[in-house]
Amino acid sequence: MTPDAPWLIAGLGNPGPWFRLTRHNAGFLAVGRLAERHGARFRRRGIGSVVAEIEVDGKRVLLAKPQWFINLSGRPVAGLMRRYGIPVEQLVVVQDDLDFAFGSCKLKRGGGPGGHNGVRSVGDVLGTRDFVRLRFGIGRPPKGQSVGDFVLKKFSDDELAALPAVLDRCADATETLVQRGLNRAQDALNVASRPNGR
Repeated sequence: MTPDAPWLIAGLGNPGPWFRLTRHNAGFLAVGRLAERHGARFRRRGIGSVVAEIEVDGKRVLLAKPQWFINLSGRPVAGLMRRYGIPVEQLVVVQDDLDFAFGSCKLKRGGGPGGHNGVRSVGDVLGTRDFVRLRFGIGRPPKGQSVGDFVLKKFSDDELAALPAVLDRCADATETLVQRGLNRAQDALNVASRPNGR
């Protein structure tokens, strides 16, 4: 960790209003919820990103939405890290994830991209995958629907109704990560995912 450097929470997604509530934009939605919680606004900054700045437990945190398409997310993320001197240990990439049911949120450091081209782009440009990923579960497509079509479809009505609570869980986990570290944040997410929080 570099105490004087800010954290960077980079949500992955596609720019433009058409994509706003699509499953592939779960990362944008999660960092947007964090910004709302702290009364912060996104402004264009750096290489191809809009950025909001918040403070969590006295620590400076940058929230970013790269404005290149999701498969090219690596260069905007790397540009922000260079500009602000952010080490990879203080980078969190928020992504949609087909491997978990909708409503699940998981934190993990490192590992392969699991077919997510945005995560692959970040790892390829940085030359390392040793960053934390907040994986926002979107579930698998129904039989007969391609993955590509599924991730670019908007959330269903039932999912939209549940979305605020899921985004709050992601925001809670991210704040705990910055405050208390990865293990504590993972524990908190596991408790929050159990029925009645037990």
